[in-house]
Amino acid sequence: MIVMVGLPGSGKSFFAQQFAETFRAPYVDRNRVAMYVHEDAEAADQIVSEQLDELLKTQQSIIVEGVSDTRTGRSELARRAKAAGYETLFIWVQTDPVTAKDRSTKITKNSTGRMLTPEAYDQAVKRFTPPAAAEKPVVISGKHTYATQAKAILKKLSSPRAEISKHTAAPVRPDQPTRRNITIR
Repeated sequence: MIVMVGLPGSGKSFFAQQFAETFRAPYVDRNRVAMYVHEDAEAADQIVSEQLDELLKTQQSIIVEGVSDTRTGRSELARRAKAAGYETLFIWVQTDPVTAKDRSTKITKNSTGRMLTPEAYDQAVKRFTPPAAAEKPVVISGKHTYATQAKAILKKLSSPRAEISKHTAAPVRPDQPTRRNITIR
């Protein structure tokens, strides 16, 4: 489970949408759900929870956004993921506060989320708890290109597989040709 973390306007939605599209992964966005239920927070939370329950049955990668602005929310997601046999990767998208506020309080032709009032943005900043070191977030810049961001995430995702492969590979005999199979899931 890939969990997006960051302030409104940091670039979480942009990255998550692009990554989900690139890898054909389900993307659960609480803010988008909230728009459909006319900002009814309880209904949005219930729908997102039920979506996650169903997606966790698939054992396929999932991208989640909008329910991880506090350590408590992230801990609950990680607990649910672990119970379903998933590992959790927190991606913390960082952007300077001026840019983040500007992005989240103005609608532009490139907007992917909803517009916040300056007061709502300030409340979101107060509610946000940065990830702790124990959460092992991967930090990416919300000002970099998607290609640069994706490269950093793919490097993180592939390093555990490379380590496993190194320890489980069959020994190579000098009289046999070698062959490499690479599978990305």
